[in-house]
Amino acid sequence: MIKLFDYELSGNCYKVRLMLSLLGLEHEIVPVNFIEGEHKSPLFLKLNPLGQVPVLIDDDLVIHDSQAILVYLARRYGCENWLPIKPESMGKVMQWLSITANEIQHGLATARLHFVFNLKIDLELAQQRADMILKVLDEHLQERNWLELDRPTIADVACYPYVKLAPEGGISLEAYPNVVAWIDRIKKLKGYVGIPVSVVTIPSPKSRGANL
Repeated sequence: MIKLFDYELSGNCYKVRLMLSLLGLEHEIVPVNFIEGEHKSPLFLKLNPLGQVPVLIDDDLVIHDSQAILVYLARRYGCENWLPIKPESMGKVMQWLSITANEIQHGLATARLHFVFNLKIDLELAQQRADMILKVLDEHLQERNWLELDRPTIADVACYPYVKLAPEGGISLEAYPNVVAWIDRIKKLKGYVGIPVSVVTIPSPKSRGANL
């Protein structure tokens, strides 16, 4: 059975849980205690030397990085709809995985770290970056339902979590109606599972290697 080493409040972990559910794949969740520094234990570092979740184990394969895991799951268990084979279509989908790992991570996800995990960051810069990418997303979604190809792909799964969690980073989605409508469409997908919403500030992880 597939195993997912997971931290419940991590948006990067959630996107993998969401993909597993959308594909209808049985899996076991293995919680990792970030607050106590379990992600930096020798045992965990054998799975991922970077000390980050998520980590997915499928038979003898160990793979980390949420974007890489989405690609693997889509290609191994999904149909071409989730990750098309044609170079032009694949390129359009993959560019959003890059945006997820850069603009979304350094904007929306980073702003959330301040409020939810009490980490010291440049909040103003993170929120500026967040507003920038939200404007790009809102304009991109003005005349389409999905990020690419007129259907949900791993591009949508990758970008969704930290956009949905924007209010936890002190960022309102009120000015981005197309983004809000896109969020609602994702929530209606067959197999959708909800994302935990933090209601309290979580103590900072013991090690700063967290990718939350």
